[in-house]
Formats: sequence, structure tokens, C-alpha cells
Amino acid sequence: MSSSTQATLALTRAGVAFSVHHYDYDPGADRIGLQAAEAIGEPPHRVLKTLMVEVDGKPACTVIPSDCELSMKRVAAAFGGKAAQMMKPAAAERLTGFRVGGISPFGQKRKVPTAIEAAALGEAYVIINGGQRGLMVQLAPGDAVKAAAAVTAPLVA
Repeated sequence: MSSSTQATLALTRAGVAFSVHHYDYDPGADRIGLQAAEAIGEPPHRVLKTLMVEVDGKPACTVIPSDCELSMKRVAAAFGGKAAQMMKPAAAERLTGFRVGGISPFGQKRKVPTAIEAAALGEAYVIINGGQRGLMVQLAPGDAVKAAAAVTAPLVA
């Protein structure tokens, strides 16, 4: 498996230090983020999942701990909107250029507003999808915010 993806290239261009983790992606897992955390031996609150949403009909990207669920009310508030909903998988793939299970907030085909769960800033490091199923990148949470041009906000229920 290659470690070079649009996400890792974007991190390199941004001058962000990161390391790569490979794992055996299980497309049949009930919760992909939890499966990834277990596979790489990290606590689920440190392994963040990328979820594409629509806020008032406009695309946005959220990044939250893999053991948490999004609060659509909080997501809408984070982006200054009234209502939020999950984006359909096919639309997320077209928009980002990544396959579901491999969507990263870094290096997306079309840049959209991004929010990262505020609690993640309290971690020494976070692990986020690297733009390919079975590939994760480990980096400082502040660097993740910077590289994704993200805001931080409470996003989980």
C-alpha cells in the first residue's frame, strides 16, 4: 500500500510533521473508526473519523473521535447554519476525491469548511484518515487544525 495520497501530499506541502500507520481495512466493520483504532492499537478518542455533512444544503467536513456520534445541532451551530445532515456517501466521494472509509480532511478535491471536535486539542497527538482505506496519519492536533484550515467546536452529542 502506498503512503502517498492527496492527503499526505497536502500535509507535506503545508510543512506539517506526520507519521503514517497502515492497517487492514475491514469494509464490513460496524464502525470503521473503531475498527481502525483497534487495528493500530490506539484509544478510540485519539483516532478521529472524518464525516462529510451538509449544513443548510452546503457541504462541510467534520472530524470527531471515532467513539463519538455527531450532534447535528452542534454541527449546524459550528458552521453558522440552522440545520445539518449527513452527506450521502456517493456525494462525499465525488466532492472529496476519496472513497468512503478513506476520506481525509486534508487534500480534498474541493475545499469545504471544516470543523474539528474541540476536545481533540487536549490530546498529545491525533490520528486521522490519510486519504486511503487502511492508511492513517498521526500528527499534533494543532497541526491538523492548521493543515485543514479548520475551526474547532464542540461537535459531538
